Amino acid sequence: MAARRISSLLGASLPFLSHRGKQSYLGRGIYHYSKSASLDNPIKPPVTVQYDKLLINGQFVEAASGKTFPTLDPRSGEVIAHVSEGDLEDVNRAVASARKAFDEGPWPKMTAYERSKIMFRFADLIEKHNEEIAALETWDNGKPFEQSAKIEVPMLARLFRYYGGWADKIHGLTIRGDGPHHVQTLHEPIGVAGQIIPWNFPLLMFAWKVGPALACGNTVVLKTAEQTPLSALFVSKLLHEAGLPDGVLNVVSGFGPTAGAALCSHMDVDKLAFTGSTETGKLVLELAAKSNLKTVTLELGGKSPFIVCEDADVDKAVELAHFALFFNQGQCCCAGSRTFVHEKVYDEFVEKAKERALKRAVGDPFKAGMEQGPQIDGEQFKKILKYIKSGVESGATLEAGGDRFGTKGYYIQPTVFSNVKDDMLIAKDEIFGPVQTVLKFKELGEVIRRANNSPFGLAAGVFTQNLDTANTLTRALRAGTVWINCFDTFDAAIPFGGYKMSGIGREKGEYSLKNYLQVKAVVTALKNPAWL
Repeated sequence: MAARRISSLLGASLPFLSHRGKQSYLGRGIYHYSKSASLDNPIKPPVTVQYDKLLINGQFVEAASGKTFPTLDPRSGEVIAHVSEGDLEDVNRAVASARKAFDEGPWPKMTAYERSKIMFRFADLIEKHNEEIAALETWDNGKPFEQSAKIEVPMLARLFRYYGGWADKIHGLTIRGDGPHHVQTLHEPIGVAGQIIPWNFPLLMFAWKVGPALACGNTVVLKTAEQTPLSALFVSKLLHEAGLPDGVLNVVSGFGPTAGAALCSHMDVDKLAFTGSTETGKLVLELAAKSNLKTVTLELGGKSPFIVCEDADVDKAVELAHFALFFNQGQCCCAGSRTFVHEKVYDEFVEKAKERALKRAVGDPFKAGMEQGPQIDGEQFKKILKYIKSGVESGATLEAGGDRFGTKGYYIQPTVFSNVKDDMLIAKDEIFGPVQTVLKFKELGEVIRRANNSPFGLAAGVFTQNLDTANTLTRALRAGTVWINCFDTFDAAIPFGGYKMSGIGREKGEYSLKNYLQVKAVVTALKNPAWL
């Protein structure tokens, strides 16, 4: 599959709306927004919740404690379902199931081709249930249904086909030694993989982690985010329908301090993969080290620069920068959240960025044409508003937004700040919301220093027509991904991960397979070899 920019897929299905509507009086003026779907009466989702228990050894079971927790509709804060709350005892059961499936079960002993066929059948089932899966994702997460149905669910299927294709192409090497020995390496599955996924892209993170682990012959215990447990439970059931043996994939819904910590500390888990905040990532790494020194892959926070050079087509740059920040309600670890704009085009850019934000269609994510739904929950909602207040108080110019959108649910107005300085919290911290900060720069060397002056290094964007400028920035920016004249171009084969405090290791592509394999050297003495 050729690399595709998510915004190009959204473009045809999410037309801009030009109606005037909701007003905000916070900050320096009155700001008008495109008319939204009714927020007081959310649209009824075209799906029901079928699975709300833990998945252990191929069966949906209640938590050992009998406890449940509510998962909420971010459009209203109302309860969607009560989900079984796993903790230490449930993690122990899940790990025991995964260990038995690895040590005694058919999965690692199955031919790689047979494993790949199960993964391909799963991809077919995903496509068959596309609308149902997408509705669950939107209901539980708040992202636009069109985004879920047209982009994320198809990407889930694509990723499993990609990893299914890799299953029978994993092999070691034959190495020529210095003496009379036959030397080979074996690439073996690592064993039981513990995986913890976040709430912003539940389905895609499921694929990024479960896909390569299964392709390599491992078994898995997956902990979902407590905010978004539903879609992973549904697709895990489909994976078993596709022929996955019992115990190979176990899913525990629960909270980080209990279920998450138990998984990280478990002595019978051989590998951990975590996506989430940098602060939590440090705890994951510490727990792994204090237990059995299990290997760890971390995909953590970001504060990615998006650099608009003086030769840029401003209209195109504004649209791409808008997408880079506001996509998925701004809840992206790689969001272009520091928009650096050359001083020659700065004023024009700011005015057009403001206009674009004011046209952004915010409302019920089940309504066609919506670009932005609610934030994930009340905690994130309050955090974002706190950062907006900080931006105003620190002297940045509030060009648009700055307040909640509507009176129900966790909706926030698309917000744009200009005259932002590097030392402001809104320019340093990962806000994880629809807040665009626009900073001015003069020289290329200056913007390189400022862009790199961050503890994060997940991604960066560059918008220029000059190849030399693009090449200079590509090599100078300390980030795991640099997008040139595009953003959020995700392909199954493209590795993703960060420099510095944005993580350890890479996910997606061939690089991700190394996370779930260990290398064994086998050396055999040769007697009277005909050649060496």
